Amino acid sequence: MLLMNVMGLGLIGLIIWWFWLYKPATTVVDNTSFIVTVDNGVYEPAYIKLTAHQPVTLCFIRKDASPCAEMVLFPDLEISETLPLNKPAEIKLPPLKSGEYSFHCQMQMYRGVLIVV
Repeated sequence: MLLMNVMGLGLIGLIIWWFWLYKPATTVVDNTSFIVTVDNGVYEPAYIKLTAHQPVTLCFIRKDASPCAEMVLFPDLEISETLPLNKPAEIKLPPLKSGEYSFHCQMQMYRGVLIVV
């Protein structure tokens, strides 16, 4: 019984780490365009560093057939796009002010952040 409780607590800790604490490294492709892969429950890269006051194009490639991966939302920018499976979907972002702008799927299981400096 004690072993089952310890395993359950370990699983809860793993879920908390995966969905709320894990932060992959920031990846930069170039200053004006980024490729974001949607696969295995994550955006890769999930943290994208941008230069302020420059328009940017994000190219999402969805490899995950999960219905949750079908949409990407940028709530602060009022942008939402449907991502076709195994086809690139370009999202053109306007010049942004410095700050952080989150993006996620409609259920907020896939999550990422634009870091504008």
